[in-house]
Amino acid sequence: MSRITARRKVVRLTAGENPTSREDVLAVEEPLEIRVNGRSLAVTMRTPGNDFDLAAGFLVSEGVITRNEHFSTARYCAGATVEGVNTYNVLDVSLAPGVTPPDPSLERSFLTTSSCGLCGKASIDAVRTKSAFPVTADPLQVDAELLTSFPEVLRAAQDVFEKTGGIHAAALFDGTTGRMLVLREDVGRHNAVDKVIGWALKEDLLPLTGTVLMVSSRASFELAQKALMAGIPVLAAVSAPSSLAAEFADEVGMTVVGFLRGDSMVIYAGVERITSGERTPQSVPG
Repeated sequence: MSRITARRKVVRLTAGENPTSREDVLAVEEPLEIRVNGRSLAVTMRTPGNDFDLAAGFLVSEGVITRNEHFSTARYCAGATVEGVNTYNVLDVSLAPGVTPPDPSLERSFLTTSSCGLCGKASIDAVRTKSAFPVTADPLQVDAELLTSFPEVLRAAQDVFEKTGGIHAAALFDGTTGRMLVLREDVGRHNAVDKVIGWALKEDLLPLTGTVLMVSSRASFELAQKALMAGIPVLAAVSAPSSLAAEFADEVGMTVVGFLRGDSMVIYAGVERITSGERTPQSVPG
């Protein structure tokens, strides 16, 4: 069994029937400490796998780096236990010469859980990070019928979810052709998005003009902000957005689509980017 999933003995109980014991598969959740140039920046609870992508995407989301050449090297720190065994849970990133290291105000004062991507921010001002890739002028037009196909494509590619039923996914789609460019899974929805953005950084694809970020969860403010930091013009989710995510999208010119299920959706912001035959869909009143 890989470090991504783990097996555990469980008891299945159905009302009116005798309990049965069996082995179940769970998604792994472990801490990852991200260091930059030897200095601890944050600790996040994540599913192991694509950790370099996670660290790179996290640094993009925090406004530290914007290009692949900014991300020099990354290595797991050895001797992370008393016995000197490498847990692969401490990752040290080296930035390229001349790249300004993270401001001390970015350092998280406590653990970031798998459900919170903003926990430990030093101040309210630090929550809103200025993007190097504004999306207001992105000319992308997404066909509504094409957009409704994305959730099924995402779900079919969720290998870990298929085994565990308990993990988030984020995928990047070409908004014109509908081709899925990359998919990442993680117990933390913000981690899954960072892994997608980190992959794109390493592929020299930033800014992600003309793309759609599809998530298997709700569309929170933190996910909308991460999308903006990577230059993604459309954020789509199978569930609802938060009020702040919708307000933020209006503010920065992003499109936010929620309840993308079957052949329907609800457009909360940026309705002009979604086309449906000869008609333009109507947005939800603010």
